[in-house]
Amino acid sequence: MSAYECGCEVVVTRLDVASEAVRASAALLSEEERDRARRFAFERDRRRFTVARGRLRQLLGARLDMPPGSVELVYGERGKPALARGYAGSDLRFNVSHSDDVAVYAFSSGREIGIDVEAVRVIRDADDIAARFFSRCEYESYLALDARHRPLGFFNCWTRKEAFIKALGDGLYHPLDSFDVSLAPGEPAEILRIGHIPGDHCGWRLRSFSPFPGYVGAVVIENPMRQGVYIASVSRSDCLAAVS
Repeated sequence: MSAYECGCEVVVTRLDVASEAVRASAALLSEEERDRARRFAFERDRRRFTVARGRLRQLLGARLDMPPGSVELVYGERGKPALARGYAGSDLRFNVSHSDDVAVYAFSSGREIGIDVEAVRVIRDADDIAARFFSRCEYESYLALDARHRPLGFFNCWTRKEAFIKALGDGLYHPLDSFDVSLAPGEPAEILRIGHIPGDHCGWRLRSFSPFPGYVGAVVIENPMRQGVYIASVSRSDCLAAVS
């Protein structure tokens, strides 16, 4: 059974590569992507974007059995990338996220998918952000955490919510208080509620993972049959990342 028949595939890579690799990535990009890269004010951000998109094209090309530079991408109304209409027969869905020099990619067959990653760090106004963007249930769970666990709890919640709205294709236009996710460190990653629908009947499944020490990630995949979903493969330079 392939990875796509039983779950989703998550690939992790680093973006802090040598100049030669940056140039090789740039050669794979479309003219639109090169133009977007040129608009970044800082060279660091330009490099990260270039390498992340070049790697995405390599991963897509390998799965479509075609040259990476020939892969055509389109973007949804809210900016979610997808394969152009000509590749509809492949039924390949994907999503990408990066934080600092870490990039993560998620792939599935026939099911919408979203992924997010963040470096866990102390944010001065984290409590205010949580009060504004978390649901009431999430905010109460966040406040109940010991202060030393709040940074991880905050980014557990943030990446899980972000992965879900990216799977929907709505981005931050989706009301963030309309659904609940678990966030306490050590507890299972779950969608607890979407509207009035309990998480175990919502048609989506959530998993968390740690791509590198100090980072937390989340992936959400459409699960219309409401069966258990697990991540079938997580690759990172021939090493497995922890998935829960």
